[in-house]
Amino acid sequence: MAHFANPVVVDDKTFAYDERDAYAMGNFHAGLATEATMDDYADEEDSPYEEVRASVSNTDDPDMPVNTLRMWTIGLLLTVLGAGMNTFFIFRNPFRLIVSYAILLIAFPIGRLAAYSLPIRRWKLPKWLGGLYFSLNPGPFNIKEHVCIYMMANAAIYPTYAMNTIVTIEHYYNIHWGTGFNLCLALSTQITGFGYAGIFRRLLIWPASLIWPATLVTSTLLNTLHAEEDFRSPSSGISRYKWFLWVGGAAFVWHWLPGYLFQGLSYFSFICWFAPSTPSDLSYTFAHMSVDNLIVNQLFGTQRGLGLSVLTFDWTQISWVGSPLMIPWWAEVHIFLGFALFWWVVQPIMYYTNSFWMAYMPMGQASTYDRFGNVYNVSRVLTPDITLNLTAYEEYSQLYLSPSYVAFYLVTFAISTCILTHTALYHGKTLWNSFRNIDPEEEDIHAKLMKAYPEVPTLWYWGVVVVFFVVACAAVQAWPTKVPVYSLFLALALPAVYMLPAGLIFAVTGQALSLNVLAQIIPGSLLPGNPIANMVFKCYAIETLYSAQLFTQDLKLGHYIKVPPRTTFLVQLIASFISVITQVGVKNWIFSVVPDMCSPTQKDSLTCPRNLVYFNASAIWGLVGPSQLFGPGAPYNVFLWALLAGAIAPFPLWYYQRRVPNTRLKYINLPVMLNGPSAAPPAMGINYISFFVVGFVFQRLIRKRNFQWWSKYNYITSAALDAGTTISVLVIFLAVQLHQSEDLQWWGNLLNSRTIDGAAIPRALKQAPIEGFAPSIAQLRAAGGR
Repeated sequence: MAHFANPVVVDDKTFAYDERDAYAMGNFHAGLATEATMDDYADEEDSPYEEVRASVSNTDDPDMPVNTLRMWTIGLLLTVLGAGMNTFFIFRNPFRLIVSYAILLIAFPIGRLAAYSLPIRRWKLPKWLGGLYFSLNPGPFNIKEHVCIYMMANAAIYPTYAMNTIVTIEHYYNIHWGTGFNLCLALSTQITGFGYAGIFRRLLIWPASLIWPATLVTSTLLNTLHAEEDFRSPSSGISRYKWFLWVGGAAFVWHWLPGYLFQGLSYFSFICWFAPSTPSDLSYTFAHMSVDNLIVNQLFGTQRGLGLSVLTFDWTQISWVGSPLMIPWWAEVHIFLGFALFWWVVQPIMYYTNSFWMAYMPMGQASTYDRFGNVYNVSRVLTPDITLNLTAYEEYSQLYLSPSYVAFYLVTFAISTCILTHTALYHGKTLWNSFRNIDPEEEDIHAKLMKAYPEVPTLWYWGVVVVFFVVACAAVQAWPTKVPVYSLFLALALPAVYMLPAGLIFAVTGQALSLNVLAQIIPGSLLPGNPIANMVFKCYAIETLYSAQLFTQDLKLGHYIKVPPRTTFLVQLIASFISVITQVGVKNWIFSVVPDMCSPTQKDSLTCPRNLVYFNASAIWGLVGPSQLFGPGAPYNVFLWALLAGAIAPFPLWYYQRRVPNTRLKYINLPVMLNGPSAAPPAMGINYISFFVVGFVFQRLIRKRNFQWWSKYNYITSAALDAGTTISVLVIFLAVQLHQSEDLQWWGNLLNSRTIDGAAIPRALKQAPIEGFAPSIAQLRAAGGR
């Protein structure tokens, strides 16, 4: 139990806590949210964590109907519609997705209407169908039905990562293996993650200290819609439901300014506006450009610069990294410090000293370049049978990383080993004991209330993993993917190893961990020169871990709302299955009826931007291969030392904390800090700094000075801003942008594009010589080098 001090008064009670100790980074289970002793709740048992008490009801009605025909009908209908529309939108540039919050809000009036209009009576099925009774209207539309619909949407409406692999294989590599392969690949990647979530639920769901911040926002919104009168909160002020409507409505109206009418408020590069702008036709040459103005734009630019400008008036920019009203303050500090260290210190030092030839490439670009400073032309090193033309590669150019990628790979290499070492040192003994039996002190009121429902046997989740591993084997063996079964096993073992440490970070910071780099380097080394195999391996590793984290988050939400675990199991599994079928069907239909799909000149802007990036990555990592980047004599071979540095870094801190328990260094959590910059790119400096500033206002100032207001309104404010902005984005896209070739052309929308930061042609600090800033491999060999 942490040490407590600094009493805070809530509802005429005094709770003692020390936020610094409660947020001690070295121990996830000693209190990751602000903790108070259970003695403070002698009159009413509740969660020991303020965040949870402010968001989740501590009561339950086990007789509340959940597994109803009404819930399944509304949930599956909205899931199919949402999955189908998002599959269409994902191919468009720009794309706007229907998010699960929108489904949650849409489902509420539909459920209320169904409860009002459907007949209240029971029917009995024939004996040959089991003779069970059912009702179209079991009573008022309740919170448990609502959360099940939300969990269906959250698990199913977002396009599966496998869709990138499918489209890239069929369109860019012109290989068509049919619907059978598509279904096997998509189902096995999506649902294997569901099995992992269930297997690790004892460690990631049941402990009270793992609060999963995103679930608190959703839980607050659900309780506001369904049971605010039963929710313990300060009585003063307007109700949370009215507050949600006012803030959500204001967010909807406001986003029309930065989202459409005055887009300069979104990319608010006000410092760059004062530097001389680029000519409107962008036709000037490198020699005509002021280097001083370029550096100003690189430092303060918000589109392609470091984003040292502080302001933005666009909630989508502020919440890009995550809602600053959701993530705990200590985590926000770590996330921002990690970003600032690597993006505002390490990257500029390397860039302006021209380390790794970075000054010859534009800052803030998520691209790879050749030795002439141009975006790498993959087609120049491809053979007709989609293999690497080694002679052409050696004569053309090695592949060079942009400054953003240099910083990204340094962080990624370091965290891939740091997170394993940190977890073993700080949590190894606790986690091992938890595998056998959960600590009774970790059982809060919510875990006790959930004991009223039969638990899902862990064997069910293992069965899901085994069944869909067989499906995965069928996908890679029945079709000529050139993916051996042993590599498939490795692809699924990788997320299994990282599931626990990644889940711990997600559970306390709301930040997901991705295996993007490892999932490309490993197959690139094991199966060189095979871009198809690289994509398939990457798909299984990344999608399995990512979907497992999202499924686990929803399991925690079901835990908070007291949904029977077996109902949650069915809801997530069936929704995922139907979603994959819907996505594959819609994809096949679109490509069969829409001409020029994925073409840059497609008249409806169905240019497949995400799939093009995925294709380039497959060619780089699967075709060129990591050995050309990080192998002996390669440009970035030194980066491999980051793996060793990450593995060693937790040891000194851990050892010193054991010798000096009261040191302030105990508040440092290296994995959270290193995972902080993981959203960049595409997130930029303006996203991080605005996220940090708003987080400081709500999670530090308001929480400390007016805890009553914070406990009542903080999470519902986050939900309202997300919901109002999301609906506004969709309305703008569907009602206006979908039918226009371009946005409004006026000063407020053009001023950013007329700066060097927003120019259509990115500028580098140095212009590469005609012969290239580095010799080719062929030239090096001729000179006796590599």
